[in-house]
Amino acid sequence: MGNRLEGKIAIVTGAGCVGPGWGNGRAIAYRFAQEGAHVFAVDRSADALAETLEKVASFGGAITPYECDVTDTAQVRGMVEACLRACGRVDILVNNVGAPRAGGAAALSEEDWDQQIDINLKTVFIVGKQVIPIMKEQGGGAIVNIASTSGIRWTGAAQVGYATAKAGVIQYGRVAAVELAKDGIRVNSVVPGQVHTPLVDAVLAKAQAQGDIAGLLERRQKRIPLPFMGDGIDTANAVLFLASDEARFITGTELVVDGGMSARCD
Repeated sequence: MGNRLEGKIAIVTGAGCVGPGWGNGRAIAYRFAQEGAHVFAVDRSADALAETLEKVASFGGAITPYECDVTDTAQVRGMVEACLRACGRVDILVNNVGAPRAGGAAALSEEDWDQQIDINLKTVFIVGKQVIPIMKEQGGGAIVNIASTSGIRWTGAAQVGYATAKAGVIQYGRVAAVELAKDGIRVNSVVPGQVHTPLVDAVLAKAQAQGDIAGLLERRQKRIPLPFMGDGIDTANAVLFLASDEARFITGTELVVDGGMSARCD
């Protein structure tokens, strides 16, 4: 427990998880609450949020759950208004919603391309569009967007829609950071690599390894120079730093959390 975010109000989208354990969003909500933030935890599924709420309640952290599909502008507008009614302000926004879909440049369908852009990139724009005016009026804030090493290099699987969208998240952050700096709003991206989250077991093992979780994890680990695979807490600690006042002079950049994978040339 600490006080790095004491008194801050933080919206975290995708704060639930597809299964038990440390998904990125769940871990971010947990670490923020540990550090004193009141977390407005957003997910499209109340069931997905249940374990997040339990983990935060275990130490008496402040968290407010809210169901919202952040691909829907009207729902996002209602969510942000609800946060203001409940908490009075928005100091931090973490855009964490996203999911990969397999398919290369020729194989991915147009429908799946559109879905990947919508969920992984457009959500960042939609939520930011509602929150940025509030932060401007308040005199500042911090936005952290969750990208992926898929957005900066080939990571072992053909998922062109996801990779393109995550590259867009990174560039969105750079452009928005320069535009909003005069308003005291910092915008950065965290770029996780092949961390072991429940999404890997529940989704990627089926899409990339015919359900062979052990084989998939072995292949992923071989790409990582460090002798272990990180998890959602590692992502969350990076987000926590960028959201905190410790990073007050950091904007328009990316923090890569991948155990050295993207530094390799093979």
